Amino acid sequence: MLRVAFTHHSGKDWTGGYTYLLNLARVLSENGLDRIQPVFFAGTETEESTITPFTDIPGVQVVRLAEFDSSRKGGRLLQAMLLGCDRAAVKAFRQQDIDVVFEAAQFHGWRFPIPAVAWLMDFQHRHLKHLFSTSTFWKRELGYQAQIRSGRQIMLSSNDSRKDCEHFYPRSKGRTSVVRFAVQPPVAIDYSEACAIAETYGLPEHFFYLPNQFWKHKNHRTVIEALHLLKQQGKDVVVAASGQPVDSRHPEHFLELQDLVGSYGLTENFRFVGMVPRDHVFALMRASTALINPSLFEGWSTTVEEAKSLGVPLLLSKLGVHVEQAEGFASFFDAEDPSQLASLLAAQVPLPLERRRQMADAAMAESKRRVRQYALDFSDTIERAVALFRER
Repeated sequence: MLRVAFTHHSGKDWTGGYTYLLNLARVLSENGLDRIQPVFFAGTETEESTITPFTDIPGVQVVRLAEFDSSRKGGRLLQAMLLGCDRAAVKAFRQQDIDVVFEAAQFHGWRFPIPAVAWLMDFQHRHLKHLFSTSTFWKRELGYQAQIRSGRQIMLSSNDSRKDCEHFYPRSKGRTSVVRFAVQPPVAIDYSEACAIAETYGLPEHFFYLPNQFWKHKNHRTVIEALHLLKQQGKDVVVAASGQPVDSRHPEHFLELQDLVGSYGLTENFRFVGMVPRDHVFALMRASTALINPSLFEGWSTTVEEAKSLGVPLLLSKLGVHVEQAEGFASFFDAEDPSQLASLLAAQVPLPLERRRQMADAAMAESKRRVRQYALDFSDTIERAVALFRER
């Protein structure tokens, strides 16, 4: 069994990264403990509410050390880049007999003496460069370059990302692994119970759900424009949108969306429901007529994966990765064409209750298979990283 280190990312607006690690820990607990022992490192200042979900997972070890406080992160990164090794991390990992380190938005140095797997989430900065400031672009680009040039095993979430990686960074060829993440199916949610939760948010029986963070590339604007077109046709369609309202790259973005909704008179059609508890996210998915993801770019969408696990109909922007992830499950539209989405929204009707139950049951069984494959592929990648390190 290999002891694999995971570190807490302190960025409060990157909820997707935290959710990814938490889901991965749960997947490995139920499907990979014969090969992988997850060890989660966090700072002493990390909030207990952040740590508890990990300590509650059977077989997951949590280690809290001052070396992993966010206030020390900058100094450790500088040491890793300039001297080639994050010495504090090496000391901590060796004290805990760590065999492999999983780097997610982290870099421990080009002379790091422990095998490492670098998870590159996506290549949005290359495709949507105009959404990045110069400093933000180069921060991500130099981080990716450092990990690839350091000989890391590179883990990607889709074949679409692998093509990007090997195109933009030819040195990565032969060291990439595709590990499509899957979510643990949530506890079965009764449809009537889900509808009752939706009612607490003031939502009607027929509504669509958009649970993306309010980041510019998530493309809420196309949904608002589609609702505006429908309104002009005399059709009242409701979309509930939840998620983190802060885009650190574009701080004004959320207010601009609110202003657009107000100017079109769509306050009853595009509902901002704020940050909602995790169990309510699943309930709103289950109660919705369909889930929408209009994103301009994705690595592998968590919300799509979650909706698939519940058998919820999907309306997705026609990205290569969305097609790879949900072909046969979804209807697709051009992310830049509100009229296409408007047509899909107008045509989508709530499924009969019995049909919903059938789809949910089938989705649950298929999701369990995908989760097992996820654990297997991840374990293979970890073992490959050890073999690659030994060959160096």
